[in-house]
Amino acid sequence: MPLLCKSAGLRHFAWPLSILATLLSVQAQAATVSVTDTEGSPLEHAVVELYIEGTATPPATDKNIIQRDAAFHPTVTTVPTGSHVAFPNEDTTRHHVFSFSPAKVFDLELFLNETPPPIHFDQAGVVVLGCNIHDQMQAFIVVSDAPYAALTNADGTLDVPDLPEGRHHMRVWHSRMDDRQNVWWEGDISDADTLTVSLELNALTPEPPTLSPLQQRFRNATHTQQ
Repeated sequence: MPLLCKSAGLRHFAWPLSILATLLSVQAQAATVSVTDTEGSPLEHAVVELYIEGTATPPATDKNIIQRDAAFHPTVTTVPTGSHVAFPNEDTTRHHVFSFSPAKVFDLELFLNETPPPIHFDQAGVVVLGCNIHDQMQAFIVVSDAPYAALTNADGTLDVPDLPEGRHHMRVWHSRMDDRQNVWWEGDISDADTLTVSLELNALTPEPPTLSPLQQRFRNATHTQQ
């Protein structure tokens, strides 16, 4: 089965019951996707998109990405196009969340307990999040117009809900594939496949942050309070 075929700059979530009912109206079977690097190590938090002919994008939703311990939680989020995401701060220090990604440019200036209004993600694509106060903070929002989009688990696998009979277009993204964050693996999957996708990781591995004595004391104090 052909696997490796990359493409950049293409357009970019569990199915609602109404969509599942449509899909299950024809003969359907389950499929499993396993995502690894080229050495066979499993890749957690890979985004898998499936395009099923005649199936619409799920409705927009509301989600939170929390700042805790000077980190974003979760680090990778998928939302349908048109969704809103809020950024509650659970730390005792201020954060300044921003994105320069083409899919969504925004800037939430310094905030602490007061959660800013949610951001509307109205264009499909990968949005890279950062914090102007804490350089080590990074997270990703994959805004998707696919009928199905979900993340692989800790062992790099994803059990896909039942698919209609036949072959369906599939895309896979991981944050370590490319520093520009716009490279996707593309291929096909059938309704009964157990498919392994091997991704070439070209992005630079981020250096672990070096904490100042003050930052280390702050982190220790934060963990003590929890």
